Amino acid sequence: MSNVYEERATMIAAGELQSFVPFGREHCKNHPNAVNLQLRQLQPASELWSSDGAAGLVGSLQEVTLQEREKECWQLRKGSAVDTDESEYEEELYVAGNMVIWSHGSKSQSSHVYKAFTVDSPVQQALWCNFSVPSSKKDEGEIVEQTVCIVQNTCVNVHSMSGKDFISPLPFQVSTLWATKFGLLLERKILTSDAPVSLHSEPLPTLFSMLHPLDEIAPVVSKSTALFDMAGVQYVSDSTLKVVFSCLDPSIIMTYDTVQCTHTVWALRKVTQEERSMVLKCSEQGAPAQGLMAPSFLTSHLRNVSLLDSPTSTMHHHALPNQRRLASSPSMHSRAHSPNISNMAALSRAHSPGIATPSFSGNQRFNMSCHSPCSRGQSLLASLNSTLNETALGPEMEPILPDLCIEHLWTETATTQREKSCQASKVFITSDLCENKYLCFLVESHQQLRCVKFLESNDPSQLIFVSVATISAKDAAPLEDIDAMLVLETNGSLVLYTGVTRVSKVFVHGLLSPTISLSNQMPQRNTPLENVSTPATAAVKHMSRLEEPGMPSPVPEVRGSVLHHDSSWLEDCPFQQAVPHIHALRDPVSNTVTLELSSGSMLRITIPEVATSELVKRCLQAIRFILPKDTAMKVLVKWYNIYNAPGGPSMHLEWNLFVTCFMTLMGYNTERLTWTRNLHFEVPLSPVIAPKKARPADTGSDEDWEHLRGSDYHWQVSMHHVVGVLGLEAIAPPRGMENSETTLSLEPSALLFQHIPALFYVLHLLYEDLKLDDLQRGGARDLVGLLQQLARDLQLEEYIDLYWRDYPSFIKTFKESCVIDQALMEQMNWPPFLTQEPPCVLSWLSWCLRGDEVPPFPYLPVICERTKLLVLSYALYIVGDENGVSDMSKYLRKVSAGQKKSLSEPALRRQSSVKPTPPTGNLAEKLVVWLASTGFTLKDLESVPFGVALPIRDAIYQCREHPCSDWSEDVCALIGRQDLTKQAHKVTLIKSKPTMSLGVPLDTPVTSEADEEEDGMTDLHPDVTSLIWSQDLRVQEVRRLLQSSRPVRVNVPHLPEVSDHEYIEEKENKLLQLCQRTMALPVGRGLFTLFSYHPVPTEPLPVPKLNLTGRAPPRNTMVDLNSGNIDVPPNMTSWSSFHNGVAAGLKIAPASQVESAWIAYNKPKNAELANEYAGFLMALGLNGHLTKLATLNIHDYLTKGHEMTSIGLLLGVSAAKLGTMDMSITRLLSIHIPALLPPTSTELDVPHSVQVAAVVGIGLVYQGTGHRHNAEVLLAEIGRPPGPEMEYCTDRESYSLAAGLALGMVCLGHGSNLIGMSDLNVPEQLYQYMVGGHRRTHAGINREKHKSPSYQIKEGDTINVDVTCPGATLALAMIYLKTNNRSIADWLKAPDTMFLLDFIKPEFLLLRTLARCLIMWDEILPNSEWIDSNVPQIIQENIRHQEEIPVSEDLNMETLTQAHEYIIAGACMAVGFRFAGSANSDAFDCLYKIARTFMVCLTSSTPNVTGHYNLQTCLSMVLLALSMVMAGSGNLKVLQLCRLLHKRTSGEMNYGFHMAHHMALGLLFLGGGRYTLSTSNSAIAALLCALYPHFPAHSTDNRYHLQALRHLAVLAAEPRLLVPVDVDSLKPCYALLDVTYKGTQWYEETTVEMMAPTLLPELHLLKEIKVKGPRYWELTIDISKGTQHFQSILSRDGVLYVKLRSGQLPYKDDPRGWKSLLAPSVNNRNPEVRTFKPEAISTFTSDPALISFAEYFCKASDNMKHKQETLSLFSSILYECVTQENPEMLPTHISIDQAVKQLDRGEMSETFALWQMKLVLELCESRVLQHRLSHTHRKRRGLLLSSEFLPVMKSSADSALDRWLCENSHVLQAYMSGQPLDEDVDTNLLACFLVYHSIPCLRKMLAADLEGSLSFPELLLKFSQLGVPVRALLRLSPLLLGRGSAEAGQSAL
Repeated sequence: MSNVYEERATMIAAGELQSFVPFGREHCKNHPNAVNLQLRQLQPASELWSSDGAAGLVGSLQEVTLQEREKECWQLRKGSAVDTDESEYEEELYVAGNMVIWSHGSKSQSSHVYKAFTVDSPVQQALWCNFSVPSSKKDEGEIVEQTVCIVQNTCVNVHSMSGKDFISPLPFQVSTLWATKFGLLLERKILTSDAPVSLHSEPLPTLFSMLHPLDEIAPVVSKSTALFDMAGVQYVSDSTLKVVFSCLDPSIIMTYDTVQCTHTVWALRKVTQEERSMVLKCSEQGAPAQGLMAPSFLTSHLRNVSLLDSPTSTMHHHALPNQRRLASSPSMHSRAHSPNISNMAALSRAHSPGIATPSFSGNQRFNMSCHSPCSRGQSLLASLNSTLNETALGPEMEPILPDLCIEHLWTETATTQREKSCQASKVFITSDLCENKYLCFLVESHQQLRCVKFLESNDPSQLIFVSVATISAKDAAPLEDIDAMLVLETNGSLVLYTGVTRVSKVFVHGLLSPTISLSNQMPQRNTPLENVSTPATAAVKHMSRLEEPGMPSPVPEVRGSVLHHDSSWLEDCPFQQAVPHIHALRDPVSNTVTLELSSGSMLRITIPEVATSELVKRCLQAIRFILPKDTAMKVLVKWYNIYNAPGGPSMHLEWNLFVTCFMTLMGYNTERLTWTRNLHFEVPLSPVIAPKKARPADTGSDEDWEHLRGSDYHWQVSMHHVVGVLGLEAIAPPRGMENSETTLSLEPSALLFQHIPALFYVLHLLYEDLKLDDLQRGGARDLVGLLQQLARDLQLEEYIDLYWRDYPSFIKTFKESCVIDQALMEQMNWPPFLTQEPPCVLSWLSWCLRGDEVPPFPYLPVICERTKLLVLSYALYIVGDENGVSDMSKYLRKVSAGQKKSLSEPALRRQSSVKPTPPTGNLAEKLVVWLASTGFTLKDLESVPFGVALPIRDAIYQCREHPCSDWSEDVCALIGRQDLTKQAHKVTLIKSKPTMSLGVPLDTPVTSEADEEEDGMTDLHPDVTSLIWSQDLRVQEVRRLLQSSRPVRVNVPHLPEVSDHEYIEEKENKLLQLCQRTMALPVGRGLFTLFSYHPVPTEPLPVPKLNLTGRAPPRNTMVDLNSGNIDVPPNMTSWSSFHNGVAAGLKIAPASQVESAWIAYNKPKNAELANEYAGFLMALGLNGHLTKLATLNIHDYLTKGHEMTSIGLLLGVSAAKLGTMDMSITRLLSIHIPALLPPTSTELDVPHSVQVAAVVGIGLVYQGTGHRHNAEVLLAEIGRPPGPEMEYCTDRESYSLAAGLALGMVCLGHGSNLIGMSDLNVPEQLYQYMVGGHRRTHAGINREKHKSPSYQIKEGDTINVDVTCPGATLALAMIYLKTNNRSIADWLKAPDTMFLLDFIKPEFLLLRTLARCLIMWDEILPNSEWIDSNVPQIIQENIRHQEEIPVSEDLNMETLTQAHEYIIAGACMAVGFRFAGSANSDAFDCLYKIARTFMVCLTSSTPNVTGHYNLQTCLSMVLLALSMVMAGSGNLKVLQLCRLLHKRTSGEMNYGFHMAHHMALGLLFLGGGRYTLSTSNSAIAALLCALYPHFPAHSTDNRYHLQALRHLAVLAAEPRLLVPVDVDSLKPCYALLDVTYKGTQWYEETTVEMMAPTLLPELHLLKEIKVKGPRYWELTIDISKGTQHFQSILSRDGVLYVKLRSGQLPYKDDPRGWKSLLAPSVNNRNPEVRTFKPEAISTFTSDPALISFAEYFCKASDNMKHKQETLSLFSSILYECVTQENPEMLPTHISIDQAVKQLDRGEMSETFALWQMKLVLELCESRVLQHRLSHTHRKRRGLLLSSEFLPVMKSSADSALDRWLCENSHVLQAYMSGQPLDEDVDTNLLACFLVYHSIPCLRKMLAADLEGSLSFPELLLKFSQLGVPVRALLRLSPLLLGRGSAEAGQSAL
């Protein structure tokens, strides 16, 4: 037998042969090559790439002709993309000439090009490399960018997967690049001409790193150990070091020293701070001595290339001819370090010829030769050196800091017979089957593969190198997936190694096996080849020729020696020409490799895996885990050879083969055991084992078999026949032997003999683990056969009992056992963990449920994960131990391979069962969260047996009812709440829809498509708006009011006395009036369509036309303003088209993808649209996209000097950088504000309105920062006097106002605690600006400018209050916003004497009132009493009594009434601000009443003292206040007011009023009802700028307020619409919400019911939001914890996913809830309702599985008539599951039903289902859960199983077993007394009985001495100690007490 282990050379077959051609080669043939490219783009390409266009082109053509056949190379790797469906694919990177082709291919899909690159000079190398970019968010790690780097002569092109392209110029010639963990490693080419330079200096560094394409190339430093003479840190400058290998993980590189001829391994890591400073220090100290130190020399080249760059330099001309095609990239020091500038900009910089440095600097920066084709090349060097010396001693000598450091790890010991070129040609890392790692390098000159074993220590950068082994080899390649490597031996045979262990030869079909052709192991004569009759094929003739006696005799192979064959024989051999041999190996990917043949063709082969069946894999894992490494290795290698022998077994025979192999290794003779012998009949005996057993021991050798297998004939006749024949012969012993009474015994010398107990135990634990997975249970049954045999032979009775209880009928079939000598038994290693009592996981779980103490359960780490998971789940949820998961030792005992027997087992810590359990909610949550964190999913739960899974399902169900809103996606998926999963997955509505058309709009008038597109309002979501406003068409109405793209109707009646000419003029005048309105519309439209559109990056943004023409009825004639009949103001439309641009740009949602290129792409061609584009830019700033615009483009736009563009850009950029104090933006703004420039600077001619915009911009950028210098300047600017000439004389009001607003923003809400500004006296100065007085002298830098007075305006030395008051008032309001500072507020009170009232403009009273109320924020109340309280006494008295009492003479009635109206308007504005976006009904009623009053005053026919204009202004302000309160709500009454005012176009209605009214309309429907206003400080500041109460009189009026500021209202908008979306249909729907407010000083904590979709109140006011039942699953979002999570929901379109409960209909279809299917069942409780008709199922659930279940199992068909009760049972189960919302319980119900029915029929051949049933019953009866259920919210129902179902099932199971007991009590009695059972007794039900009643095994019962008990109480006590439930005792006691009681009775008599 022992010869089985002595084979040396076995053989395995390689699978899947394919000829291999790199895909790129084929692709290149069809690829347009470089010639065509150059010709096609003649000019641009050549200019781009060469300093001299024509020369470049000619040169490139010459190059093409010279090198027709370029050299090609390629590399393959395993694909690693997450987003593709393919799990495994290969990637190929192919390089030829100027082309690089990157392709993908997999088994299921042919190769296809992923990317193809063509560059302009031959590619030197292409490689994959990952760069890491630090991420912008603080909490995330680095982002890894996967890239392809293409190396050309002068630069590296880097193309990333995310689409970014970089070009990095190379400052020196590079020999190779290496990809590392940190980035690229560059190895400098060592040139012969380096020598003269280096004579007087240190050598230059040779190794450089580039961590990112935008970073500088930095030298690498090395940290050597004491092996070298000088330890320490220095640059890597040794030119004899060559890098031969780099690896990402572990991060190491390998170098080769050409002088020492040794290989060295270095760890590569980031450099530390100390190392940096060390390098710099040593470079400084040495410098003076040597004159030119390396670092300074280096930097002089990288940094200071001025001399070389100058075009006049002598070298310039020589350099040109050769370097003509150099990338003219800027030299390294001129490249800006700003990765955030867009890629386009980076590219344009890299390519722009304008800044191209002459080619010389790009390339010869480090290497000093000039490779010029001209013969004068040598003469250059002298001049070059002198040039360099001058340069190097120049001023800039800071060295470049190194980024990476290499640290020495290991050097090979120098060999004695040193050959020159023994550099490793191939290096790789491989691991063996026992997880040891090796670094292998192939030294071709010695034909050796050296393998260095290394270990990873605790410090990841330190590897420990242990030992070196050498294998003689011509080539080798690693196979990652199977932990092996393929070695091409020197004799040409392929051998598989794992680590340094030889596994077997590899046979490749179709290639001549070298064993026959030229091997040193020639077959001997007794090979049975002649005996086989063969067809006379040519191959066989060759074979026989080889057999002739003239052949050289075989040389026995000496391992490791290199045998050279006689070459003359090789040439003569006729075979040699016929069959090529393997020449090299390349491109290993996972377990495939390419063979290069001597003929030049290539073959791709796959090396088979270690095992394919899951069961065998896991058994092998367990074996490897427990055995010592060397033994494990032998077993694995043995198995690998047997399994993969040519023609190996198929999948289902794999197990049989495994058992045979495994038992043989343990010393069994598998032929003598009946059951294993039967396995042999199933598997044709493996050819590796068969012949060995069939032949006499000492004749013949392995080679015979090898030869037979290697022969061609063997492959022609089907493999299986031969093997089958051999196998059957081998195992057909004479039949008589079987019955002879020989005892079976084991072979003690077998490899695994002494490990049998340990192996048995780990396989038993594996068996227990398989029982917990329904999908693997078949494997458990297979395994049990093997286990029972081992248990019998080890005499472990209890284990056999356990197996018998699990598989009663199966185990009964096994009888035989092998006898093991007692002495041999003791020789075995008995591990300490092998206990007498078998660990049974189901019993363990059952004890948990019953509340008994549980010992820790043994488990194998990694192998038995399912056991670990379920044991801990029970510990957490059933035992209620929250720390069980973290402290596992209490419940799990790790089995480890090296345990020795410990003397005393530690006492088990007992868990008491009565421990009060914490409230269940948190346990269920903890369990679910923990399960999700381990990666457990619902799919895994389906494979857990139903009884075991029930507690987990219970916890899941609890969590499903009451989930937390902030759980991760995995947890939500696990509890089956798709709504929450989807929410966590952040899927937006918009992504799933096309961007342009969102369904058919509900327009009633039929309009053509063209019109539809134009009005710019098509992108609102009709499905959402139709839910919000379902009763009417108000959205359509708003669209009609706000559209400005169609001609207006000009309806003028033609009176008979009017001449035609006058009539035309009249029509045009009317049109002019209407156009005032049209031009104001875009301001409102921008607010209405806010953030509703996601642009397509390939199309420009559609901007609706601003149509200023009209149509006159009845003939629809055109009316145009350009006819020249009337005077039209110049530039009338400039601002309106600006607003139109803003409106279009504001449609873009902040979440869209907008790139710098797209912004520039939208730039209009014709100049007329420039104003529109200016507005578009401002809008992009307001929605945050302008930050993406490259700085280059911003400057480009500003230099054009177009006034509107500058305004839009400055405001946009500032809004985008709100409150960031961004320096670059500050510089940009300062240029436009003379006050911020130094006094000496040249005066720039900046247009006035641009200055205003820039000042507001400063306010925005510094908002809320309290920046001292800016505050000081702005304070002075409020009162800036008019200068000489015409400076500062026009529109001064708007500038002063802007300065005031900006000052207010800078100090926003700071109040009296303005840090460091007390000396500025800000409030006093502002007060003076407000009320007037003497001007103070100017301090500060700008005083010079104000010395000379204006020649236009005489102001004297008093402040012009008319100019400064508004700005100062609002500045005070903003600085003291919400501070409730009464002293400041009193300054702003309206004057209460007539004298003072006469001195103040009524408008300013409005501002003062507003400012005062904003400061006294908390006092604002939404009622008319409070509003009136703002009016001074004197006004109130006189207004009220003006009819009764005649007014005294000294009172000016007009002044009083105007003041009254304006103060009221101001107070209304304040209410608007205070309740903005709240839809507060009190505020609305109060404001609406006042608005109506003003309307009445306006329309009354009596003349009004106030004046029409003033009333109109006040009305507009009240209307704006109303729409602020109702923002986004689309209130009908406000809409009616707006519509009424929209219709008024005559009389005093000017452009400004229209603007106000339509802004009100826009705010009312802000963002199509999705947005509303915030009341944060920042929002109030923005609204103050936007709603400043002085509107322009005409379309070009910017005197008091810059029109562009009107759009800042957008900054106050915030998304607060919550849209419930049904997770199944993905459509918005209605859902009831409970919104709970936090308590405040005005109201208690209250809960309000709302029907969503609805606008929510501001989040800081809320405590929680809850989706209410009963229609939808409940969901609570707790806002008090933090608004972050909820804010993100709102900002993503407010989509909140909800899930409809089954049987419920959405509110839209069933508003009252009467149609619900559950409704009728409540009223009548008759039984018919319970079995509902299966047709109705579809209304309950859309799950196809449930619907088809109803279809096939619940409908009565013809052949199912007799099974009526089954059908009704199934229907009621289905009804129960679906209505209770746990359809996943359906399989559980049915499994229980099946188990009970099986038991009833007595057909249980395995007790598994009964075990599960028992666990279910125990769970339902467990005290722990009963206790919990009484305390939780679950009043409605108990556990997951319905109340009626379980008791019925339990009773039928009980009765079935009781029936059996009555009939067969003698069987049970026999078992319990330990007698052997008869052969013919059916023991299945006995096993069922024992399992069901938890009766312990025999030994325990005998130990407890149950037989001797006399009374029931005594039995009860003993049974409770054994842990047997009382119900079992009641059934057993008659048996046990039967005899005893009878005897007692007799004695009594």
